[in-house]
Amino acid sequence: MPTDTTPPDSALSGVTPGWLAPHPAPSRPALELPAGAVDAHCHVFGPAATFPFAPERKYTPCDAGKEDLQALHDRLGIRRRVVVQATCHGADNSAMVDAVRSAAGRARGVATVRPDVTDAELTALHEAGVRGVRFNFVRRLVDASPTDALSRIAARIAALGWHVVVYFEAADLADLEDFFGTLPVPLVIDHMGRPDVTRDPNGPEFARFLRFAGRHRCWVKISCPERLSVTGPAALDGQRRAYTDVVPFARKVLAEFGDRTLWGTDWPHPNLTDHMPDDGLLVDHLAHVTDTADQRRQLLVDNPMALYWPEETA
Repeated sequence: MPTDTTPPDSALSGVTPGWLAPHPAPSRPALELPAGAVDAHCHVFGPAATFPFAPERKYTPCDAGKEDLQALHDRLGIRRRVVVQATCHGADNSAMVDAVRSAAGRARGVATVRPDVTDAELTALHEAGVRGVRFNFVRRLVDASPTDALSRIAARIAALGWHVVVYFEAADLADLEDFFGTLPVPLVIDHMGRPDVTRDPNGPEFARFLRFAGRHRCWVKISCPERLSVTGPAALDGQRRAYTDVVPFARKVLAEFGDRTLWGTDWPHPNLTDHMPDDGLLVDHLAHVTDTADQRRQLLVDNPMALYWPEETA
């Protein structure tokens, strides 16, 4: 049975009903990560007393701050991180920027900005360590498709050398791919474009995604199997062969784009309702997606360093 990670009563005030807190005691992975491993997709939530959540948010999470993230990474063997702005903070990037700055060069950020952001604000974000902006096209999480805003912002961040991270579901790619192709900056796709893993990984829907990603030389995150899996088993209770239905999709992405794949924990796993995974077992999931230590080093070190720390790899 899934581990109960419902927050204690003292932490429930104002939190979205049914919210699952991070796993209380992640295991140490059996898989040893390569030196310098990067978590290329994680978040911080608050703490709300210091970094209030946005009034327009769709959910209210438990606090999950930078100290908790650092403790998790120490346990998993992760050296660097990319902190992605959480939607619960809206376009106030303060919590994300604070987490990036506190990592002393071992973190980068992905921000949320609006079209009226000033040049001075973009420069300040860049100096803080931000290297991209994220746009959410998942219909249940946003009120409208943000194409106009993204077009305007992409034109402005191109000179900074930033990229755009896009989050969408597989069924919506047909309506979005022509627009995405017009953007003048590199694209990073969250969570393999959220494929329907009940379908054939060699079928036409995922083939369309692979063609799109290949044509536009996208970077693709093979992250969040816990969100994509239908049949599991869940990464809980020592299960080191979790989310087997997601594995063939991730392996196809790696085979197609080995030099442009990224991986992240998605900690603290916002908006999960079924179970909260053990992050140590999520690391062990990589043993079934990858075949060799060299492949894992490329996925976890070489690729994210090339995208987020190119000055150290030139």
